[in-house]
This record gives sequence, structure tokens and C-alpha cells, in this order.
Amino acid sequence: MPKKIQNIILFLSIIIPLIVALLLFTPGKLVVSGNWNLYLPHINGSINTITSFVLLFGFIMIKRQNRDMQKKAMTTAFFLGILFLISYILYHSTTSSTIFGDVNRDGILDEAETVLAGGMRSIYLLILLSHILLAIIVVPLVLFAFYFALTDKFDKHKKIVRFTLPIWLYVSVSGVVVYLLIRPYY
Repeated sequence: MPKKIQNIILFLSIIIPLIVALLLFTPGKLVVSGNWNLYLPHINGSINTITSFVLLFGFIMIKRQNRDMQKKAMTTAFFLGILFLISYILYHSTTSSTIFGDVNRDGILDEAETVLAGGMRSIYLLILLSHILLAIIVVPLVLFAFYFALTDKFDKHKKIVRFTLPIWLYVSVSGVVVYLLIRPYY
């Protein structure tokens, strides 16, 4: 692998989580006209759902030795991931994060709301934490796997996708679960 490509992948693997973290923890948000940005979490949930099915379809296709369909499926999943990232960044650059259990949507989880959320809040946070950590890990794996496939280095591609696909699928499915759990608080 050329050093330049390796550096680009490593740069993206570092800069993407940093940008997302910065957006999540920056109090000031961009001002937008209208409320189109409030639809983005629902779009993101849909993108994650579609991505999950496309990843499973790609897995089935490679098991059936249909490389052409598998390649189309994984390329689709890759571009859905880019679309998700753009939408996610747009949302978090324009809107404060939603808090699980914040029934009155005032951005503060008071004692009564904490009691009302109960153990589901802990479950939500556990799923969210695993989702975030694995999302960070999967970025370089997907980029390397995609590069190896594009350059016909299928021995390296096969080795890395053994780890990449299950992690990517978990990130995608857990993204749907996180969305479904937090949806009542949007």
C-alpha cells in the first residue's frame, strides 16, 4: 500500500471522530432557517437501517460467490456511510444533542425525568457507548477494506473484512437501536 494512501486513511480515521466530538461538545451551533435539520435524525435512522440490510445482502452475496453483487452492495454501504456522516455532521452542527429521558425537551435531565427513564437510560447509554467506540474503530477498517478491494488485493481484503463486517454491522444495527430508543425525546 502506498504510504500516501495509508496516511490519508489514518488522517481520516483521526479527523472524523475529532470533528464529531467537537460538534457534540461545542455549545454554539450554526443558525439555519426553517426546521429542516430536525428531520435529520430520522433520515439517519433510515440510512442506518438501509445500511444494515445492504451489509447483510453483501455478506449473503459473497457467500453465494456472487462478487459482482457483493461489490455493488458494499459500495452502496460505503456511500450510505458517507451520506450518514454528512447528515450527522449537519445535524450536530445545527442542533444541541438530545438527552435520553429529557421528557420536556429543555436540555436538562432533572431528577423526576431520571427516575422516569429508569434502567432504560443505562441500557441506552451502554448501547450508545459501544456504538460510538466501535464506530471510531470501524472507520479505518472500512477504508482499508475498500482500498484493498478497489486495488484487487483480495487476500488483504478478505483478512480485514473478517473483522470489519461484524463491527460495521454492529455499528449500523446499534445505530438503529440508539435511534429507536432516543426517538421519543426528539
